[in-house]
Amino acid sequence: MEADTPARAVKRPTIVSLNPCSDAVLAEVAAPGQLLAVSHYSHDRASASMDVDLARRFPATSGSVEEVAALDPDVVVAGSFLAPATRQALDDLGIRVVTMAMPADITTSEAQVRELADLSGNPQAGRAMIDRIENAMAQSAAPAGQAPVPALVWESGGIVAGDGTLIADLLKHAGFANGAAARGLSQADFLPLERVLAQPPRVIFAVGNRQSQEDRMLRHPALSALEGTVRKRLDSSLLWCGGPTIPRALERLRAVRREVAAP
Repeated sequence: MEADTPARAVKRPTIVSLNPCSDAVLAEVAAPGQLLAVSHYSHDRASASMDVDLARRFPATSGSVEEVAALDPDVVVAGSFLAPATRQALDDLGIRVVTMAMPADITTSEAQVRELADLSGNPQAGRAMIDRIENAMAQSAAPAGQAPVPALVWESGGIVAGDGTLIADLLKHAGFANGAAARGLSQADFLPLERVLAQPPRVIFAVGNRQSQEDRMLRHPALSALEGTVRKRLDSSLLWCGGPTIPRALERLRAVRREVAAP
């Protein structure tokens, strides 16, 4: 009888991530040594969507062709706004480029988790992350029959989060009504303080930088005088990236909804 042939080790591709959203997913689904670098955004607390201490376990790159080439990855994962010249240069080097748009809803984010996990050769890690997302959704779903709580996501400089964005989908799932859409505003439209005061929502999710002068409007004393309106801080890292960010965002939204719904 012939001896059994040893199982051949699966070669997983080495990866460089140039996007903070893919950074967060790949840091959890990639095998040790597989993720060669993350974007420099994830090393900065002001722009990271993931735990910075975790991100700093990986080298950071600015995304220049020279830096990426020196790392010699099999695959580069980038955002949809990757410069055409950069993509062409990476193609010329024989490096596969995968681009991913910012997820517009929970379903799209889960699909991206599956894609990145499959790309890394670790589909089971992707399934585990999606299970966490699904569990968070089950725990944060608004009680049946409860009217949506009017809410506004208001960012530095008076910018609002419109529909067709991940945070809008998370708001809806957690039992809030997006006040920007109700006012006919789209993503990144400007909402002045006067209009907020004239038609205040039940909850203002203030998303800002405490060191920024643009945040003065979010902290204006007139907001404190509004009866029936509360301001709650929402960290900017929870707004745009999916994957492991979703459970954290839903936990925050759930806590605020329970607080404002309490008698």
